Amino acid sequence: MTTVGFIGLGIMGGPMAANLVAADFDVVGHNRSPAKTERFVARGGRGASSVEEAVKDADVVATMLPDSPDVRAVLTTVFDHARPGTLVIDFSTIRPDVAADLAAEGAERGFRVLDAPVSGGEQGAVDAVLSIMVGGAAEDFEAARPVFDALGRTVVHVGPTGAGQTVKAANQLIVAGTLELLAEAIVFVEAHGVDTAAALKVLGGGLAGSTVLERKGGAMLARDFTPGFRVELHDKDLGIVTAAAREAGVVIPLGAAVAQLVASLRAQGDGGLDHSALLKLVAQLSGRPGK
Repeated sequence: MTTVGFIGLGIMGGPMAANLVAADFDVVGHNRSPAKTERFVARGGRGASSVEEAVKDADVVATMLPDSPDVRAVLTTVFDHARPGTLVIDFSTIRPDVAADLAAEGAERGFRVLDAPVSGGEQGAVDAVLSIMVGGAAEDFEAARPVFDALGRTVVHVGPTGAGQTVKAANQLIVAGTLELLAEAIVFVEAHGVDTAAALKVLGGGLAGSTVLERKGGAMLARDFTPGFRVELHDKDLGIVTAAAREAGVVIPLGAAVAQLVASLRAQGDGGLDHSALLKLVAQLSGRPGK
């Protein structure tokens, strides 16, 4: 049985680690807040009180953490305490250059490191149907396939180290733009007195249909912004996108505008809401009820 040390048991990491348990991996989980570790243990995993304990006997180390500094700090500990040769898979969404730097540092110390950010949100993690975009060596990708196959439905090796994070940045650009346009469309049809549920049903069956509309539309109509993916995290991701675009000399005018809207939503104190709360901002800008 392959032992996986899983660091980060939050909205995404918790169900992902639980799905590895269900797939008969021996999973040792750790989270900074003990309550989440205890919840994971209740679902059949083993708990660890520290990163060191979680990774010391692992064949595979997986991380799902909020941002680049968190990943850098945890992987520094992993490189100090895991066994050389261990396969390290970072499922977090971080800067591509940080992913490349960490992979190079890991390789120097005998570790095989993959950047493997995911898309699909909390429900995709729960249902084990995530889309996983993987950067790193092809042979390491193949070695990690059993782990990926337990977590996702669309698993693609997209290139060398850092490529996974680059593709994830593009994903977050598309999702943010689609959410903003969906929010505008909902406020637009509501202002004209249209049956919005009926409108979304027919829009979803045409060219305007999308996974974003399917998964977020109903909650947006109900003004239910319970977080599946928080505004503050999407704000971070769009910062990655805009910085990486600038470095590459690529112009993203619509993406830059959406990034400003998401930043505004966070600045107003709504960073803990689901990113579909862009509807709240559009309604506010239109002088209409957002709740």
